[in-house]
Amino acid sequence: MEEAYQYLLNNIRIKYGDAVVVGVSGGPDSMALLHIVSRLKKALDIEVICAHVNHNTGRPGQYEEQKFVESYCKKNKIIFETMTIDDYGDDNFHNEAHSKRYRFFGDLVKQHNAAYLLTAHHGDDLMETILMRIVRGSTLRGYSGFSKVIDKGSYKIIRPLIEITKDEILEYNKKHKIKYALDSSNTKDVYTRNRFRKYIVPQFKKEEPNVHQKFYKFSKTLLEYNNYIDKVVETKINSIYPQDVLNIEKFLKEDKVIQMKIIYYILEKNYQDDLMLVSDKHAEILLDVIHSKRANVIVHLPNNMQAVKTYNNLVIGALDKKKNDYNIELNKFINLPNGKNIEVVTDSDLNNNFVCRLNSKEIKLPLHVRTRLDGDKISIKGMIGRKKIKDIFIDEKISIYERELWPIVTDSEGTIIWLPGLKKSKFDKTKDENYDIILRYY
Repeated sequence: MEEAYQYLLNNIRIKYGDAVVVGVSGGPDSMALLHIVSRLKKALDIEVICAHVNHNTGRPGQYEEQKFVESYCKKNKIIFETMTIDDYGDDNFHNEAHSKRYRFFGDLVKQHNAAYLLTAHHGDDLMETILMRIVRGSTLRGYSGFSKVIDKGSYKIIRPLIEITKDEILEYNKKHKIKYALDSSNTKDVYTRNRFRKYIVPQFKKEEPNVHQKFYKFSKTLLEYNNYIDKVVETKINSIYPQDVLNIEKFLKEDKVIQMKIIYYILEKNYQDDLMLVSDKHAEILLDVIHSKRANVIVHLPNNMQAVKTYNNLVIGALDKKKNDYNIELNKFINLPNGKNIEVVTDSDLNNNFVCRLNSKEIKLPLHVRTRLDGDKISIKGMIGRKKIKDIFIDEKISIYERELWPIVTDSEGTIIWLPGLKKSKFDKTKDENYDIILRYY
């Protein structure tokens, strides 16, 4: 444990007057870390902020743990900050708790102008994380577990206990008579991490007492390789993934290793702190979608996300459950939800699909502009019969997203008069025919 103290003092070089936020649950790991930081406080007169989260899960003793940590801080002149998670709306409890916890930590870092956020993740935690991710599948960065230092730009997350075992922490607490609380949920086999902690990690330790050091070296090596490949990807990503849209043609020209790293980059960018929700299975799904011969494909991903392939593009984003329907009466001018306009004009020299001329005696006014409906068909000028709007969109290679907002002009009885920018109906007139309405789409 002394090496953790020296690491903060000499490697991180926490100095006189610095502000440090420490995540503290009240358990043996975080109380040992808080004790180490308390020693630094006495030596360097730093400002220490203890950040405690009451997860409010209904487990007995949570309020008592909060008061216990608060009492320790008061006795050692440490600033105590706490928050209670009021409710959980996510299906993944651990993921949501993690996200809210780190959001709280980040707010405290900003509030106190702190240079560092310290957490009590130790060597056993790293082993458990790596093994769990190997079993379920992950990204290259995910397989590495977690880093000892993470540079967040305005501050750094430091995990000074990452090379120290749980047994060493308990021995330190015993030596310094450090009191701590025990979370009863940590013994329940219902949680995956607990099963790894109780049954699997001990077997590794039997084979090699210092196996945690081997896992740490494994983690560092993976991160080094990951960082190198990241640098290669950085030189390509702007042209292959501009404005968060994957250019499939350019993507397919890359080596398979780079392709997979780009996919992982996209997943990591979209999921960030929720990375535990995705695995190599999701990366393979995306690769299959990209290689699919189908022009339009939608696949659903965890956390209400979806991937949409439209011809040469792939986009990943949050699933919008709100439908983009609209139905607007056309008088003189409409500014449409897709950013375009339809205007009644007095004259136009154009004769393309962006201008439509109508005879009011052949249609039922007023005109309406709406989004598409299932089964929509149009009688295209010069064609016998009617054609599905859906088929026109496919023929014209209109993306799934664009289709949702594409305007359709109808008369008051619902007859489709014009598909602006794409097709005109049999009601459209040439400049030599009789008409009294001119519509322009731009």
